[in-house]
Amino acid sequence: MRAIRKAKEPRPLETFRNQKSGDYEAYPHKDELRCALVKEQRGLCCYCMGRIRADRTAMKIEHWRPRRRFPDEELNYRNLLAACRGGEGESKRRQHCDTRKGDAEIRWNPAESEHRIESRVWYGADGRIGSHDADFDRELNETLNLNLPWLLNSRKARLSAIVRGAKHKKSSPGQVARVLEKHRSGTGPLEPFSPVDAWWWRRRLEKLAGGGRPGARR
Repeated sequence: MRAIRKAKEPRPLETFRNQKSGDYEAYPHKDELRCALVKEQRGLCCYCMGRIRADRTAMKIEHWRPRRRFPDEELNYRNLLAACRGGEGESKRRQHCDTRKGDAEIRWNPAESEHRIESRVWYGADGRIGSHDADFDRELNETLNLNLPWLLNSRKARLSAIVRGAKHKKSSPGQVARVLEKHRSGTGPLEPFSPVDAWWWRRRLEKLAGGGRPGARR
């Protein structure tokens, strides 16, 4: 997962909410809302990190706190995320992200800086995503179903490519820090699953500072 830096909410959403014009279903400017969410997430799903586009056929507007359980949060911009379609229409075992999550809750929000989402996940050499937080690890695997084979393979490919490339060049701590800053605060779409790269570079920076060797968790 990647930490999401929320931008200022779209003015029509703020106006609609303040005027108490209706609920989320009645909100008439969802196309603009999709564009804002996808832009601030740099074109990546909030959970699996796959590619999304600001089109209702290519993404969903996710409520981190489910609408059914938290109706007061359904128009709160900080509660809104952009998610992929997540295998919509497939059997439940093949679904992932918001489609799999449904009305369930997960304990950490990638858009809340206090939740430090990037420090709570790790990636294995086989592409697996996990967490040292046992409850969150279960949510990653069961609630979001983020270790489906094709997701594992996509993350594994990113890790393998970056490890191969790093073998042929030396990087100073300053160079690695600049790579991470570009990932954190740059603009424009990121490549699908590229937050895995940032995780690996953070580990590399830690290893450089500590004199060890970087690598994926095993």
